[in-house]
Amino acid sequence: MISEPKADLQLEIGHVLFLDIVGYSKLLINEQHESLHALNQIVRNSDAFRAADAAGKLICLPTGDGMALVFATTPDAPVRCALQASKALQIHPELKVRMGVHSGPVSGTTDVNARSNVAGAGINMAQRVMDCGDAGHILLSRRVAEDLAQYRHWQPNLHDLGECEVKHGVMVSVVNLYTNEVGNPQLPEKFKGQIAARLSDDARARMILLPPRNSLLAVLLFSTAAIAIGYWIFFPPTPQTPPELPAASKTHTVHPPSKSIAVLPFENLSANQETAFFTDGVQDEILTDLAKVADLKVISRTSVMQYKAVPKRNLREIAQQLGVAHILEGSVQRIDNRIRVNAQLIDARNDAHLWAQTYDRDLADVFAIQSEISRAIVEQLKAKISPSEQAALSQAATTDLVAEKLFVQARQLMGSASDPDARETLLQAERLLDEAVARDPRFLRAWGFLVTVHLDLYWQGFDHTEARRELAHAAVEKAASFAPDAGEVHLMRANYLYQGFRDYDRARAELDLARRTLPNNPGIYVFTASIDRRQGRWAEALRNFESAVELDPRNFRFLEETAFTYQGWRRYSEASQFYERALSLNPGNYFTRAQLAQIPLAERADPEPLRVQLSAILNEDPKAATEIANGLFDCALALRNPSGVTRALQAIRPEGLRDPFNNSLWARDWFVGLAARAFGNEDRARASFTAARTIEEKAVRDQPAYAAAWSRLGLVDAALGRKDDAIREGRHACELLPLSKDAWDGASYIVNLALIYAWVGEKDLALEQLAIAAQIPGGVTYGDLKLYPQWDALRGDPRFERLVASLAPKTQPVHYD
Repeated sequence: MISEPKADLQLEIGHVLFLDIVGYSKLLINEQHESLHALNQIVRNSDAFRAADAAGKLICLPTGDGMALVFATTPDAPVRCALQASKALQIHPELKVRMGVHSGPVSGTTDVNARSNVAGAGINMAQRVMDCGDAGHILLSRRVAEDLAQYRHWQPNLHDLGECEVKHGVMVSVVNLYTNEVGNPQLPEKFKGQIAARLSDDARARMILLPPRNSLLAVLLFSTAAIAIGYWIFFPPTPQTPPELPAASKTHTVHPPSKSIAVLPFENLSANQETAFFTDGVQDEILTDLAKVADLKVISRTSVMQYKAVPKRNLREIAQQLGVAHILEGSVQRIDNRIRVNAQLIDARNDAHLWAQTYDRDLADVFAIQSEISRAIVEQLKAKISPSEQAALSQAATTDLVAEKLFVQARQLMGSASDPDARETLLQAERLLDEAVARDPRFLRAWGFLVTVHLDLYWQGFDHTEARRELAHAAVEKAASFAPDAGEVHLMRANYLYQGFRDYDRARAELDLARRTLPNNPGIYVFTASIDRRQGRWAEALRNFESAVELDPRNFRFLEETAFTYQGWRRYSEASQFYERALSLNPGNYFTRAQLAQIPLAERADPEPLRVQLSAILNEDPKAATEIANGLFDCALALRNPSGVTRALQAIRPEGLRDPFNNSLWARDWFVGLAARAFGNEDRARASFTAARTIEEKAVRDQPAYAAAWSRLGLVDAALGRKDDAIREGRHACELLPLSKDAWDGASYIVNLALIYAWVGEKDLALEQLAIAAQIPGGVTYGDLKLYPQWDALRGDPRFERLVASLAPKTQPVHYD
């Protein structure tokens, strides 16, 4: 049974956790006894219970079908107890428990057994809060939630539900607490019922007040508005609960929409490379025109370009892979100043040729040909088209053939902008685009790509300066000067607000405007998903990535980003599935093969699958070492293998290694120092960290607002024993980019700050930051803490060991091939 209350404990404000077993009265007597006994044991074994009980700061009150726990410690003590109990309840699915937490007045009393006890409004309100929930819910009063919201690590887990009517007509403001592991993200049934009742009452009131003639229309309009508003108020985003994982075949629909099309790469019938650029431009302009028609589903360029080099196309199979009903293909031949374009539309469901046309004209007419083909396809597919969409089909992106060629060349370069030479690639693309817009100052698409280049240089830390950001702004404003309402301009501005300022709300507003005229642009969904991810809206991020994949189903990068999201969330099974889908498109991608093999290391501290995969890659291609240097170093360090670390260091380029998740560039000397210290070579470690400090100090000086540089400098200073500098720098990085501003990158700076504290001897502060990092997506993993020597300073501390255990896999290990 629950322990007796402490007789000498007097409270004024109690922090109360109220629990009960849902459906208790329906159980048989022996089942009731067994359920209560199990619940008692679970609660008693929680760390929060034991700590408060040992300190004499806890009173336990049995309530028949549950209990009330009154803590006299801190406001978060009952919340921590609730989370710990909920986690333990996961292995007892037969126990359906709900919980409520409130802080309020309690007073000492003597019960019928002459024992000291407590009673009061604080306990009563905790019960009322609990009564608002269903099985699995951990509900908090607003007072408790406001206390917790003052601490950054609690904020992502608090979800406001509004008010709920309880006993005697009292209205209680309730907040739902849940994480990606525990709690219940669903709206409680009591809220659903009260929302429906309020909507019904409001609708009836409106019918009484409005004139009879308009009553039906008024009710419909009001109900629609009320439901829309109610959805966002009462069904808030659920950042810790993912939508159901889309199946690998989800984008390859069995019955694709009848008004769906893929524009395959046109064949170049001329021998020279100049016409190859020109041919790509023809196909791309037709695709871009069709993509502006909202009544069509048009597959994006990245997916269709994969069929460029396919000598004999199976159109039915391609259509199934892309999830479309129709295929447009064609050819381009240029002879001097003449151009011949052939195009044909095929219904891939039955291989029927619906339309074909040959255009043989002067070269200058090529832009008119593109528009004519686009209009013909819209007519053949019987798509509805608005006057603005009709006008867009008649407007060529540019009439300057040289500018078009420069644009196509720059775009091809952009496709490789994530390689180790990305900075030079981006600068080369910038030069090509500058020349293109100089030739045609109204070339809207070229301005859009130029904005992207400037912001990539800024965002990735190659040139994180106000000057570079201003170049992006100038390009946006130039485009807006001649096309202020174009969807492309709204998309540029969204990119500028997002990557330039992390102004998520204004960027979302621009994306909404862009979507109106660019309905088939997957980039809009990717931008939205990226913002969702940085705001901790994980479920929305995954849904938007899925929408992007629907329009670009063979886009390797989109699949990989989705995998990154799941991996950062520690949803390893789903991450593996998306990595596998990406690899089905590009089996030879060494980086992604290594990422997939790295999951067992993170999930269950098993580096062996990574070691095997890395060895296989190097056997296939010894030159791949630089591409997988991250994995080589991580694996060797996890295995504490000196020779493996030496080989990994040889693979790291002189400029260093880029973090695949947040694009932060780490100096090579950092890795040399880390390895040297791990294996006891202190002289080399200090020399290497000193060299790294010179690099990071310059990065901070050149880019003073760049959080990643401050965080790296803090770690280097911690390694050098510069305690005060290291703490100041690590904290400054977290201040520049807190979780509230970036839930994706901000997590890494919390982990780095924990490491800084550990290295400078501030163990309590290190464990405090680690406790946060263990709860948030993108934070530490089980493998990180279990294996890596960076955390050796904390080993043996019971608090650290509990943290490690909390991240351990909770189910049987998954075996990876």
